[in-house]
Parts: sequence; structure tokens; C-alpha cells
Amino acid sequence: MLPIAPPHSQWQFPEPDTADESGLVGIGADLEPGTVLGAYRAGIFPMPFDNGPNVGWWSPDPRGILPLDALRVSRSLRQSMDRYDITIDTAFDQVVHECANPDRDGAWITSAIDSAYRELHRLGWAHSVETRDRSTGELVGGLYGIHIGGLFAGESMFHHSRDASKVALVGLVDHLRSQGVILLDVQWLTPHLASLGAIEIPRAEYLSLLANALAIPVRPFTSEVSP
Repeated sequence: MLPIAPPHSQWQFPEPDTADESGLVGIGADLEPGTVLGAYRAGIFPMPFDNGPNVGWWSPDPRGILPLDALRVSRSLRQSMDRYDITIDTAFDQVVHECANPDRDGAWITSAIDSAYRELHRLGWAHSVETRDRSTGELVGGLYGIHIGGLFAGESMFHHSRDASKVALVGLVDHLRSQGVILLDVQWLTPHLASLGAIEIPRAEYLSLLANALAIPVRPFTSEVSP
């Protein structure tokens, strides 16, 4: 089924190029589905501001993306893939819960963010990719993000077993290719993502790629088990 379109937001976002050096566009607004989706369509995404309760809206320059034809899968990662199965949208709440674990380094997902993305999942816009131990079926890694037309905006990932989050990313990229997605946004580049092929591009280039991605019609994010 197609995602359910929420009411439009009451908020008007500033242009992304008004962001400060940290990438911050503004503070406040709300996390209603229409607001969050409107932000992504404008090249902006929400994260807490200054580790407090206020929502910050960000459009960093440069922007991190993972070109779908540039994913690096090492020999050891291919070997790890034999130990896991990949599923899609079978444990969204649990994936977000694991990503939000406050004991993780750099934990940033608040209860408000958690609730907002669960609602977006219910409406069909937010999705998870799960990595499961092949012998037990236990959830050992995963990631989640937002899908709009030809865009997938990755939000967070976790792992409890070696390479489990990387395997989820491999599964995501394979699925995105099959769904006609052309832009995988990773927001900020980290050494972990860079090792997998992610790069930085200027904000202006990102916004151009985003426009092309959003021109692709909204489609269901088909739930299926990858081989």
C-alpha cells in the first residue's frame, strides 16, 4: 500500500543555505508527520539541539551520502553475511529502541523522536532493515530511515554482533536498487560510513540530487525477506 499522506505542517522552514556553520537551520516547530516529511523534502532533518529537549533542524554543508553504486563490501563482510538473514519492516519499534539506547556513544534519539518515527512508520514513511542471526532468528543489528520517492534518508543503526549493522546496510542498498531509489542520504559522514563508501558533497549538489529523487513518484517500500 502507498504511504498515507498526513496533514500539511503549519510551519515554514527557512532555506537550507541559511544554516549556520554547524548546519543548524532553526530550533523549535514540532515533530508532526507533515512537519518531518516537509523538512526532508526541503533538505532538512530533525535532531535534538544541544542535547536538550528542543528540536533542531539541520542541513549540513557538506552533506553525507552513500552512492548506491559505490558501496564497499569487503571479503570479511561477505563472509559475515553468510551468518545472517535480512528482513524488512518486521521489527521497526525494536530497531528504533535499540538505536535509542542511552548507553550508546553519541546517543541522541529522544522519546519524542522515537514516537515521531513510530508514527511515520505506521503511516508508511519510515522503515527498518533488520539483521538476524541465521541460526536463532535473534535480532542482532539493524537500521531505520525515511523513504520518499527516490530518497531514503538513513537515521541510525545498531549492532550487537560483528558486522551486523554493515550487513543491514548491504541489505538496504540492495533493496533500494530494486525499488528505484537513487539517493541514500546519511546526513553526516563518519569514519564508519566512509569505510563503506559514503562521501561528502556540497549542500547545493545534495539539493539538486534531492530534487531529482523527489521527482520519482512515491511508492510502497515493499516488505520482503532478502535472500
